[in-house]
Amino acid sequence: MIEVQSLTRRYGKNLAVNGVSFTIGSGEIVGLLGHNGAGKTTIMRMLSGYLEPSGGSIDIDGVALATNAHQIQQQLGYLPENLPIYPDMMVADYLEYAATLKGVPAKDRYQQMREAISATALEERALDPINTLSRGLRQRVGVAQALLGRPSLLILDEPGNGLDPEQTEHMRALIRKLARRATVILSTHIMQEVDAICDRVLMLRQGKLVLDAHLAQLRQSRTLQLRTNAAIDALPDYLRRMPQISHIENVPTPGSQLQFLLTLHDNADPDTAANNIAHCVVTAGASLYQLQPVVRDLESVFREANTGGS
Repeated sequence: MIEVQSLTRRYGKNLAVNGVSFTIGSGEIVGLLGHNGAGKTTIMRMLSGYLEPSGGSIDIDGVALATNAHQIQQQLGYLPENLPIYPDMMVADYLEYAATLKGVPAKDRYQQMREAISATALEERALDPINTLSRGLRQRVGVAQALLGRPSLLILDEPGNGLDPEQTEHMRALIRKLARRATVILSTHIMQEVDAICDRVLMLRQGKLVLDAHLAQLRQSRTLQLRTNAAIDALPDYLRRMPQISHIENVPTPGSQLQFLLTLHDNADPDTAANNIAHCVVTAGASLYQLQPVVRDLESVFREANTGGS
């Protein structure tokens, strides 16, 4: 369990993170989404203990990060946006060095290295110098070092940065696999990454948290799309009398059909409303061709969150 309360970070007069609060449960895959400069990397660095907050608190499994950073960092794997790897080292040597720095006991080091190499499919590259690897393979090396110590929390900053489509899909599959045994927080400015991997999204704008919701919830809207025929001119009047509907928009449609977007009141039950709307259409003598919820995509939600008031 991660509990963040009123997290703030200043760089001089610049307020990079402004009073952000959220809670993340065990086993979740959570995406930090926002434009460049929104505060994602700063939050990641504070969660990892690399950067000290200017204000607020971070507790992980009931332990305060501010006073127990070393204890928490032993349970944490961190992939920074720009991993400080040593290009002349072989993959295996680098991972052994990283395991030593993490305090992995010598007797466990080899086994944990094998597990990390296997999880990231680097078996055939373990003896290759890092500078001979592609960008995607170097990212895998970064994830492998994050896995050392068998962390219960993985913090991944822009894990898909600079990857081609094939490498991106491999990284997504790897993150899903890792999430079976650890909570994963990943930062990205690419909405497709969040949509493909995450259960939940935290959206940031200018250092503030503007949205915290599960993706399934975000995709739902309180709008129904109705398509019917034009036989009954008074149908919109019938629909306006329904207590569940707050707004009706007539969408121009070629041919002899009518299409409406019906926005429901906040307290209206969507299933009950849909049943009543269908009954209204049929009772009025019109034909019901289509009645379905309008599904929002993450891009639309992101756009709404970034054009709202500050």
